Amino acid sequence: MQNDGLNRRSFLKTMSSAGMLAALPEAAFGAGHVVHEVAEPGQEADAKPKYSIKFAVCGMSHDHIHGMIGAVQRGGGILVAAWGGEEDKLATFKKRYPDVKIVATQDEIINDPSTQLVLSSQIANERAGIGIRAMKHGKDFLSDKPGVTTLEDLAEVRKTIAATKKIYAIMYSERLEVKAAVKAGELVQAGAIGRVIQTINIAPHQIVQGHGGDAGGSGGRPDWFWNPVQYGGILCDIGSHQVDQFLYYTGSTEAEIAESQIANVNHPQRPHFQDFGDMVLRGNRGVGYVRLDWFTPDGLGTWGDGRLFILGTEGYIEVRKYTNVAVGKQGNNLFIVDQKQARYIDCNNLTLPFGPQFVSDIVNRTHIAQDQTQCLLAAELVIKAQKNAKVVTFTR
Repeated sequence: MQNDGLNRRSFLKTMSSAGMLAALPEAAFGAGHVVHEVAEPGQEADAKPKYSIKFAVCGMSHDHIHGMIGAVQRGGGILVAAWGGEEDKLATFKKRYPDVKIVATQDEIINDPSTQLVLSSQIANERAGIGIRAMKHGKDFLSDKPGVTTLEDLAEVRKTIAATKKIYAIMYSERLEVKAAVKAGELVQAGAIGRVIQTINIAPHQIVQGHGGDAGGSGGRPDWFWNPVQYGGILCDIGSHQVDQFLYYTGSTEAEIAESQIANVNHPQRPHFQDFGDMVLRGNRGVGYVRLDWFTPDGLGTWGDGRLFILGTEGYIEVRKYTNVAVGKQGNNLFIVDQKQARYIDCNNLTLPFGPQFVSDIVNRTHIAQDQTQCLLAAELVIKAQKNAKVVTFTR
């Protein structure tokens, strides 16, 4: 048996070197039936927005604001005004949206009766205050993640929602604006892998991004990025994406943080920064694990190799969101294995539903784009994970 194994490995190595491995039939590897698919965009792909609203930006400290604007515009939103507190961000904004009115103060955005919605990617610990003011002035609010950084602010957000009946949404873009993550949700809802038991999210990020885009680091990081009081800490900040996914895919309506830990492994010059963190979640309908870090190497070619694993009772899904390492640079790769076959689904043609659904929610006072309770439960969980995290130190 040992010789047979060695002979087979030698054969495969030889075939690979000769460039013939790809020509072998799948049966040569003992694999099951494998299907490659390209997801269809859906009937709404070319449809014009059903509704139209006016919206404004109040704070653009993080470049995520551009993705948020794009989503609302796809839904029929018209951007009419903006305020920004950083000159460099404001200069970039003016180039991208030359026809948008720039105002001098936040109050001009908050007090404008002509707008229905306010967007903000202001410094993270200031977002809740802006959103509360916006709701009290009759506007719905869409925050960049994390939407809230303290339990005190969260309590005030919930109180204001109850009093005003306004929407406080948080753009968890790693689910809402990633086509393969949207497709994973469709498959889960259709029962394609049975009942979901566990999610695993691996979310590496890159501090200084040399590849452009709106992920936040192409122009360097501002001072607030290094201060956990301002950005919320690693679990509250980038972890909020992942906890949102855990709640959504498992369908958990109640959950707790079973364990969490944080560390500053490689940034001694920034003693308060956290470059690694993880947490274990326990919900009433499933469990989850999340790993976060700021160690994406430049050789990856993009800002992070985000992976999502969804385990079900009848199969499993893997999403390779932003790249397919050493295979192809294309993102939105979904792999699903069920009782009958293994499938690869290219999700790049899919239509993102969040923007149109969110604008429709504003017009019709519904919560189709994002469940309000789930949205804030994710925020609560990551705040608690951050607050109670064990600080880990490593010896060199």
